[in-house]
Amino acid sequence: MAGLNANTPHPTAVTLHQQSRVLEIGFADGSEFRIPFELMRVYSPSAEVQGHGPGQEVLQSGKRDVEVVALEPVGNYAVLPTFSDGHNTGIYSWDYLYFLGSQQAQLWKQYEERLAAAGLDRDTPMKAPSGSACSGH
Repeated sequence: MAGLNANTPHPTAVTLHQQSRVLEIGFADGSEFRIPFELMRVYSPSAEVQGHGPGQEVLQSGKRDVEVVALEPVGNYAVLPTFSDGHNTGIYSWDYLYFLGSQQAQLWKQYEERLAAAGLDRDTPMKAPSGSACSGH
């Protein structure tokens, strides 16, 4: 099993590049991706970022310089990164990493459009949460 989707190729290599802030990941189908830590962080699959349903997403900003300080395996299907801003609740399945890697041009475009619509940019610091009952998962 590659991830949550049986059709996703198995990863063949996973390397953190701290200086360039990218996760390099290769898959059995020959695909190789260099996924920026910032992209991983702003598209974290956690409830803290994605919310608990459509329309509950929390726009992330100020993550340009975020680092991955730890990367732990989760079974045979995922990894759990710990980011330098303390975020550590998103479990990245192999299929989600494949999605991030293969769709990153479109994801960057969507992210920058969402920032612009909110009057923010990639470097705008995040506002403190306003008493959210969600602690992530």
